Amino acid sequence: MKTAGKIGHRGKGRARLEDVAQRVGVSAITVSRALNDPDKVSPALRERIRAAILETGYVPNRAARSLASNATQTLAVIIPSVSNAVFSNVIKGIYDVCTPRNYDMLIGNTYYSLQQEESLIEKFLTHMPDGFIITGLEMTEETEQRLRMSGLPIVQMMETDTRPPLDMCVGISHFDAGAAMADYLIDQGYQQISVIASQLDERTQHRIQGFSHRLRERRPDAPEQIIANPKPSSVQLGGQLLAELLVRYPDTDAVFCCNDDLAYGAIYECQRRHLRMPQQIAISGFNDLEQSACINPSLTSISIPLYEMGKTAAEMMLKRLKGEQPEPAIVDLGFKLMRRESA
Repeated sequence: MKTAGKIGHRGKGRARLEDVAQRVGVSAITVSRALNDPDKVSPALRERIRAAILETGYVPNRAARSLASNATQTLAVIIPSVSNAVFSNVIKGIYDVCTPRNYDMLIGNTYYSLQQEESLIEKFLTHMPDGFIITGLEMTEETEQRLRMSGLPIVQMMETDTRPPLDMCVGISHFDAGAAMADYLIDQGYQQISVIASQLDERTQHRIQGFSHRLRERRPDAPEQIIANPKPSSVQLGGQLLAELLVRYPDTDAVFCCNDDLAYGAIYECQRRHLRMPQQIAISGFNDLEQSACINPSLTSISIPLYEMGKTAAEMMLKRLKGEQPEPAIVDLGFKLMRRESA
């Protein structure tokens, strides 16, 4: 009776690095260099080695390589949401730097939970990553202690000025960005300015604080008109929060939404109510997602360099892994206020 054919080289033993080298006619060291540091090997030779790997079925032994070099060519990346477009742009920046340099990523989703972050970091440490790229500066004492004891390089992303980083960080001042939006709405002549917010992570809270601080500075008698909800940010929630806001503060003529998806929902709710924007009510957002320039009316928003943030975080990490000290260790990429039709 015939048996099913076997895949690859299992029947005669696993292909070795030496097998690839022999097929190409180079040393095993050259093949290793092509896999681990491809920029040091010519494109033509890399292509021959790639073809030989496919022909032999060779699979690099990452565990053996990590024992030999004390490195795994792996970075652990911790983000609060894999579905949020904000973080997909950041991740793309990290990938575009790391992939050509043959680094892989372990990506973990905290769902905005510091306890989940703590659990993920504990698990990821067992995979022996070469470093951590983590969203935010806030973490539990246990997480901070575990990361310090690991001795690994750490880059924290998205914010720069809430507290000192463990090692390196790249981001913006969310406090200053919130203040900039308050300045803009005041300068446009709006009188009854309100805020809607959700998620209420540390970055969102600093946007609110910056906005409120500037509003109090310039309008000491202005009432604080804030509707905040700890639920995840969404378009649907934005409509609900605007409806609640107009019940509580019916004279509102401008709204700062702490995320663009909330602002989209607020715009749709205004349209349902036949409120003209920006003549009767102005809507502004934060993050300047791709849709913000396309929605009708187009959304005034704070633009932050999300792709550049991920790219810079990865570059700082790889520089540290090469034994260099990134200068500066804290990078503020700044933000831009995008003035559009909604405000």
